[in-house]
Amino acid sequence: MIRLVVVATVVVIFTGLAVACGSGRSSDDGATAGAAAPSVASIVPDSSEGAVTPQSGDAIRHIFTIVLENESGSAAIGDPYLAQLAARGARLTNYHGVAHPSQPNYIAMLAGDTLVSDDGNHNLDKSNLVDLLESAHRSWKAYQEGYPGSCFAGGASTSTQAGSYARKHNPFISFNDIRTDGARCANIVDASHLDSDIESGQLPEFSFYTPNLDNDGHDTSLAFASKWLKGFIEPKLADPKFGAGTLVVVTFDEGAGAPANDALYTVLLGPMVAAGSVDGTAYSHYSLLRTVENALGLGSLGRRDATAAPFAACNFGPGCGR
Repeated sequence: MIRLVVVATVVVIFTGLAVACGSGRSSDDGATAGAAAPSVASIVPDSSEGAVTPQSGDAIRHIFTIVLENESGSAAIGDPYLAQLAARGARLTNYHGVAHPSQPNYIAMLAGDTLVSDDGNHNLDKSNLVDLLESAHRSWKAYQEGYPGSCFAGGASTSTQAGSYARKHNPFISFNDIRTDGARCANIVDASHLDSDIESGQLPEFSFYTPNLDNDGHDTSLAFASKWLKGFIEPKLADPKFGAGTLVVVTFDEGAGAPANDALYTVLLGPMVAAGSVDGTAYSHYSLLRTVENALGLGSLGRRDATAAPFAACNFGPGCGR
């Protein structure tokens, strides 16, 4: 059994085409409206099954996730900067989204299931990653570009969108036990807080970064998002206050085709990663969640995360596919 110890993970995700899979706004697609969220005691106990351990001597202490939008993996790897970035890290060539349109993929990364089928406003009485993090006394924060603050619950559609911020790309606000809890909701912040958190040594153990609709490529292009990513991440990778012990995961949320047939560009970066590794293992957003759970010793939510394969140890040691 291999174990993964965490330092800082940056997950960059692109979402894909907004294909309507449902309509309307509801309190929850699966839970009864007004029902209490499951207690942490009902969540699957901690397990290290399938966890991975970096073999380079650089532990993973923080996990940092970035979500970008709207490209297939084949298109992304054709971008010069993204191709160069892939060559510097471990590339996961068989990583897939789990649904269309965007929001179910974001929800899946926090809940271990899609729970919703569209991009509308949903208020969910469901357990989530934050429950696991807080039960394990792990720090977390959601950095959202353009977020108005004060637990703003709008911004999931064009009628409620706040500038270039969209609620559908902020999965935290959809969970009742985050949105209605002042202390938890205070951890959803405008992205401008990130630099000061890094400078002061306050980068959380788990961070989720959502660029605005221009920077994530949703309202612009792959080239625009790639240029933004380069300007955003390169200074941080070069900064020891961020880069030392930081695992960076660059991926797409969804592509243009059916999730099962459209592998997403996904790259791991950091001093603990085997540069040049190529891993063809079948992964999905549930694998990302499972890797976070294992890395931080959280257990699982008992949904699809519980059976998902975490990222293979070879990506942190000798390298896969060599």
